[in-house]
Amino acid sequence: MKLALEKSPIPESHALVAKALKQPLFDPNWHFHQEYQLFLVLKGRGTQFIGDSIRPYKEGEITFTGPNLPHLWKSDFDNQLPSHKAYSEGIVVYFNGNFLGEHLLHKEEGLKLNQLFHKSLRGLLINGDTSQEIKTLMQNLLQLEGLERVLELLRILNLLSETKEMEVLASPGYINSLKQGDTERMNKVYDYVMKHFQRKIALEELAELTNMTPTSFSRYFKVHANKTFSEFVSEIRIGHACKLLLDHNMNASQACYESGFQTLSNFNKQFKANTRRTPTAYKKEFGPR
Repeated sequence: MKLALEKSPIPESHALVAKALKQPLFDPNWHFHQEYQLFLVLKGRGTQFIGDSIRPYKEGEITFTGPNLPHLWKSDFDNQLPSHKAYSEGIVVYFNGNFLGEHLLHKEEGLKLNQLFHKSLRGLLINGDTSQEIKTLMQNLLQLEGLERVLELLRILNLLSETKEMEVLASPGYINSLKQGDTERMNKVYDYVMKHFQRKIALEELAELTNMTPTSFSRYFKVHANKTFSEFVSEIRIGHACKLLLDHNMNASQACYESGFQTLSNFNKQFKANTRRTPTAYKKEFGPR
């Protein structure tokens, strides 16, 4: 399994790397790296994990993540696709924080950029008109070379530093405490939960999977995920329910039981806690018009 600390996407001879992705799945492993990352989803849907944030992702979304922030885009079609077909398409841009030199971020001209970089340590989802502008610039970036490519990245970062159309993803208290070996263990947990969340998952199952006692696993998971295992499973189910409400036009009751909840009352409570909306209000706000 390809682990986070082995990932080094930028050659020493380059200030940044920008590339188009067209493959069956996005990187299927929970990982992190030293570089800042801009990521645009052009095709594909699934569940996005950034730090302790769990949410459904879809076409057109742009995220900006800072160094050492664990992330994963888990496709809805993971493990179900022929390897020669591309069901996931996107654009990814990597760059180091010092690509402008060591001093600009500490000058007045670099103040907003420095603030942007600090926010990105929790992951940022770009919204509204800004998202459309950044999408165009990222597509342009692929066609440019040399200094023009660097200048286009600066245009993107300047736009991001000025906009308020963004949402911070990971919680304020989130700290990445993962080590290289932990990413493999957490990948096992994520894969298992994504395959079985529609039924009741006993803690003993994950303890056996990770060669721990149930008590040790609970403690380990809370430290590394910044939430309890039951909270994690609930968020996975809510994310799935969101997709069922919007993409499959299900009502709250159908989405509840299809997502693994046992009672409608608990589903409604958990849904509002996670989305700050009732299922009906969520569907009305984000559903087709």
